[in-house]
Amino acid sequence: MPAKPGQLTTEDAAAAANDTAAKITADAQKAIADAAKRIEAAVQQGLEQLRAQSRVYADVAGEQLDEATRVASEQIRARPLAATGAALGVGVLIGLLLASASRR
Repeated sequence: MPAKPGQLTTEDAAAAANDTAAKITADAQKAIADAAKRIEAAVQQGLEQLRAQSRVYADVAGEQLDEATRVASEQIRARPLAATGAALGVGVLIGLLLASASRR
């Protein structure tokens, strides 16, 4: 059946639908690529913040470890016999725990 003037043929309608689908697909791909770039930038920024914060935590932990070492050294110098007894007691406890664990 021939198309009336001003009326689309089946081929014209299919071509128009195909063009519309291609445009929608291209727009969707562009939107997905843009979203992926934004997500990648956000993840990268988060990683940089995490690295910076972990450096701060590592520095604080290092300072606290240095302080604990200093205090322990002072206490050992002030009371060498008590420190030796404490070390001996801890060693005995560890030995007992290991011995009982090996019997199981």
